[in-house]
Amino acid sequence: MNHALEALPQAVLPAGVRARMIDNGNGLTMHVLEAGWEEADRPLVLLLHGFPELAYSWRAVLPALAGAGYHVVAPDQRGYGRTTGWTADFDGDLRPFRMLNLVRDALGLVWALGRREVAAVFGHDFGSTVAGWCAIARPDVFRRVALMSAPFAGPPPVPGAAAAGVGDAAARPLAEKAADIHAALAALPRPRKHYQWYYSTRAANDDMRHCPQGLRNFLRAYFHVKSADWTRNEPRRLEGWTAESLAEMPTYYIMDLDRNMAQTVVDELPSAAAIDANAWLSESAMDVYVDEYARTGFQGGLQWYRCQTGSQFVAEAQLFAGRTIDVPAMFVAGEADWGTFQKPGDLERLTGPLTRDWRGVNLVPGAGHWVQQEQPAAVVELMIRFLRDERALAA
Repeated sequence: MNHALEALPQAVLPAGVRARMIDNGNGLTMHVLEAGWEEADRPLVLLLHGFPELAYSWRAVLPALAGAGYHVVAPDQRGYGRTTGWTADFDGDLRPFRMLNLVRDALGLVWALGRREVAAVFGHDFGSTVAGWCAIARPDVFRRVALMSAPFAGPPPVPGAAAAGVGDAAARPLAEKAADIHAALAALPRPRKHYQWYYSTRAANDDMRHCPQGLRNFLRAYFHVKSADWTRNEPRRLEGWTAESLAEMPTYYIMDLDRNMAQTVVDELPSAAAIDANAWLSESAMDVYVDEYARTGFQGGLQWYRCQTGSQFVAEAQLFAGRTIDVPAMFVAGEADWGTFQKPGDLERLTGPLTRDWRGVNLVPGAGHWVQQEQPAAVVELMIRFLRDERALAA
């Protein structure tokens, strides 16, 4: 993915949003969308997308935040879209995709913009994890943090250190938690598997990129099934990290053992009439996703999952054991988003021992997992109140 690319054409962007390429000083030429750049003294806001999304996923948020007085920047993160300087060979080096290097990507972008701090970093889905680490590692730069659609669990503890009050012993690394779950999921009466470990397999990229139903139909069904438009999304707190409890979630999280992700969502493709009526993901917007993922594939984003489901980068992250998020923090998700509860205990940890200046859990009606796309006006209202230090957010 090192060949030169041009920024997205203006024709696909909302009025007031521009696309350009920026050297982030960490090996990437980052493709960014931005709004509100005209006035140099505006507070900077950074928006970090998740999987399988792009900077483009913030398209409805960017102009609205700019209208409220902010310089807003959304990059294609490492492994995604038109950002270059990365490679994603399954057998290649995973180290560039580890969380602390993704933080370095964000930090380098801030500096490349000529700034020393951001008013807030908003991270959605896997971008929430990056945003959380930004706040842990560099609170002097990332002055506020909003975690969206995926609660951030914090740094992993050092074994034995919990007795000394260093870290939360319950916050085990994902790779360690998995050791006792795979066989139990496979042994259920309806055998299952966890999607994050499926995403870590060699087959996952080709399964999705070259699926029989075609890339467009796969992406349309995947976005649909995790949205509020899919009426069977009725999320709730789970009892714990057990096979029986996890299997209460839809199959896009806890998959049937013998099916890949394309097979999992193939029957959930909305009708032509429903697609035409979709107000948050038009066919022209879908064109952008299809064009980008047809070119890049999914492996760049899947490398992030491999870094989390493996154990090779846990020791580095344990340097931050016991660190809390000390800057103002909040959580935003759709009411119909299972992502809030997919890792039992993470939301409670985020709202309790992990954060020192908690500003509330905000569940947005009429939205599922793609909250900033499904209900952008409600999300922008929450963002602005948070940025302006209005504390009357939901408890």
